Amino acid sequence: MKITAIETVHLSRGITVHAGPVQWLWVLIHTDEGMTGLGETYPDPLSEKAVVLNRLAPVLLGRDATQIDRLWADMFEAIAYSGWAGAEMRAISAVDIALWDLAGKAAGKPVYQLLGGASRSSIRTYNTCYDNLSFLTEPVELARSLYEGGIHAMKIWPFDPIARLTRGQYITREQIRQASDGLRKIKEELGDAMEVAVEFHGYWNLTCAQQIARALEPLSPMWLEEMLPQDNLAAYRELALSTRLPLCLSERLMTRWQYRELLENRAARFIMPDICWCGGISEARKIASLAETYYLPVCPHNCGGPILHYASAHLAANITNLYILESVRKHYLEEYVGIVRDPLPAVNGEIPLPPGPGLGVELAPEVMTRPDVQVDRVSLQ
Repeated sequence: MKITAIETVHLSRGITVHAGPVQWLWVLIHTDEGMTGLGETYPDPLSEKAVVLNRLAPVLLGRDATQIDRLWADMFEAIAYSGWAGAEMRAISAVDIALWDLAGKAAGKPVYQLLGGASRSSIRTYNTCYDNLSFLTEPVELARSLYEGGIHAMKIWPFDPIARLTRGQYITREQIRQASDGLRKIKEELGDAMEVAVEFHGYWNLTCAQQIARALEPLSPMWLEEMLPQDNLAAYRELALSTRLPLCLSERLMTRWQYRELLENRAARFIMPDICWCGGISEARKIASLAETYYLPVCPHNCGGPILHYASAHLAANITNLYILESVRKHYLEEYVGIVRDPLPAVNGEIPLPPGPGLGVELAPEVMTRPDVQVDRVSLQ
């Protein structure tokens, strides 16, 4: 199955997350057998598109699309000297997802079957609360609405507004009390029936992170996520030793080599790769296997577009050390509508196993003709 063309599809209408607007880039890999594989990455399509078309396409065109591991290694070699921990790896991730989609279509099976089969009949999920950040103003109402929909875990980031004010360099006891109030109210209302993870987006210095962690211990959040920037894993080890609460990290680490250091220093209790960033399905599966050798659970980061949502569901269906899969109710109920036919919503708090063959999802045909979409293509001569 020879790769004959590669297309990038850039949707300029983005979504808004904690750090501002985010846009998605989709990659279509065409073959001489008429099958097309679909991949995705984000949040910087112009940079990622340049890598796909200028650096990766020469490696891929004319090659056998079923040789996924060989193609991954050759793409990695092609970008190694320019520095791979950024747009380069996000571009490889999108291509890798598309190659797995092709492999599943060629075999007539869902991707999770090619990975080794399903380890569960449905996928436990938690909700990352991009619902207008109502956890800051109506935390109990938000938690209750999720609980009534069958979702028993959620993620909030109430310390971010303070971090923006102080640049993450100091925090007062009163600010800690105020930021903890929503979590406290949810626990008072729902008790252990609702697990609450707290996200920090890497905004804090070590001293502040230790102060916050100590203050949150009586409230027993599910985990503390990315309290520090991800570049100094020794500092994370020091943070882990200073609190009884488990740390979760990090979506911003890429490839098995960056996760190796994290696993070896034992700072994290939950491992969180993002398939669109870490190197694709191939690399996420290897990271999960590495984590399993340390008896650590995996919680894939899943805050991107609809193709990441499907790819994450395939990985989550397969790996035996899954703890829980992230999803965003606002995304699958609103943002994905009109982009794909079936946004794979949670049903009674669980994500169903995604269908096949391949990923089991395609862009809606009308996406390609939208005025806010730019399509670029390179082909065999």
